Amino acid sequence: MTNPFSIWVYLSATPLLWLALTLVAWIVADAIARACGRHPLVNPVLIAIATMGAVLIATGTPYETYFQGAQFVHFLLGPATVAIAVPLVRHRTLVLANILPMAAALLAGAVTAVVSVVAVAAAFGVPREILVSLAPKSVTAGIAMAISENLGGRPALTAVLVITTGVMGAVIVTPLMNALKIRDYAARGFAVGLTSHGIGTARAFAVDEIAGTFAGIAMGLNGVATSLVVPLLLQWL
Repeated sequence: MTNPFSIWVYLSATPLLWLALTLVAWIVADAIARACGRHPLVNPVLIAIATMGAVLIATGTPYETYFQGAQFVHFLLGPATVAIAVPLVRHRTLVLANILPMAAALLAGAVTAVVSVVAVAAAFGVPREILVSLAPKSVTAGIAMAISENLGGRPALTAVLVITTGVMGAVIVTPLMNALKIRDYAARGFAVGLTSHGIGTARAFAVDEIAGTFAGIAMGLNGVATSLVVPLLLQWL
């Protein structure tokens, strides 16, 4: 073989390569997290993202090429989200008993998540386009990007902010809740699901099923609430 990199040219043209590398990156990241006792700072999502990002940069592979090969993972987000309904039904008695506290927490959390970031950014003179991109940062990526695009923001920037928010929430939720002496897993889960969407929900399920159940509820409800709050808030800007 005259060119040692020709094998990479062949492999990179194979769609299943990127799917396989994504799965390997996640398996390795999850193994590292397990070895560290699921410590909040050792987040498997962050490790997997950093690993795949490094591979794409090192190989000069455009994201579009990567996505064409790994889009099956994106497709599975739908079934994975629907699967959250299984523990929800299992714990429906506890869920129904907490309807009013959840409603109050949803209202407070959704408004705070939007107002806080927009107010701080506006105080520093951030352009409206960026404000719109920032506003839905605590919502799952599909909804957040749609909100951003429809209101004149930058969906790509919103996606980055959503992932950053999710990872940060998943990292700090356990030490923060412990410091605040909040032991109720329903409350812990709802808080992280509301602020950190899917990544936070995954972290909640890794800790406790009840926490994961309430995180999934919060993630879904906050998507609806934020889609209503953001347009109303931005009308005042």
